[in-house]
Amino acid sequence: MRVSGLAGALSPEHQLGEVLAAQSLYSTQRKTSILCDPELVETAATCGAKVVKAFYSADRVAVRADEKRELRWRADAVEMESADILFEVAAFGAKGIAVRGISDMSEQDLPLDFNRVTTDSGEVSLARVFGQVIQNVTAIPSLIRFGQQSQLAASKLAEFLDRYLESLAATNTLRLKQGASIA
Repeated sequence: MRVSGLAGALSPEHQLGEVLAAQSLYSTQRKTSILCDPELVETAATCGAKVVKAFYSADRVAVRADEKRELRWRADAVEMESADILFEVAAFGAKGIAVRGISDMSEQDLPLDFNRVTTDSGEVSLARVFGQVIQNVTAIPSLIRFGQQSQLAASKLAEFLDRYLESLAATNTLRLKQGASIA
């Protein structure tokens, strides 16, 4: 199982649009870590991902740069879903990996408090976004820039995933031809 999406960098060494593959993930909800499959991580590296020690799967968006600095000692990037998904996948004995594209830098505040614009189901509410923008119209240029950064990160991630999935398909085809089972 491959989990992918966007993440915020926690270290200044990670750049916008860079694709990271984690060796492990820490879940704030479960208060524990889970390892990603080393073979899947190695394949991600050969396809262009930068392998990092860990992702921090938070229960809320790290909005401010100072929040990201506090998490830096724990992981390379912050996101919200990967660990919990991979815990569920592992319960069924499946292998997993988390791959993320960097949409915001470690020293960058997000233009809005995204914790205040999501619904209880975790989806972004446009009405809440507009409400925050109306309260702070000076955030509009930063919001546009963040949208452009997210677009770049998503594009780079999609290019990587094309290569990665082709590589996994080729490996599994070779295994089938050799009579081995697909992982």
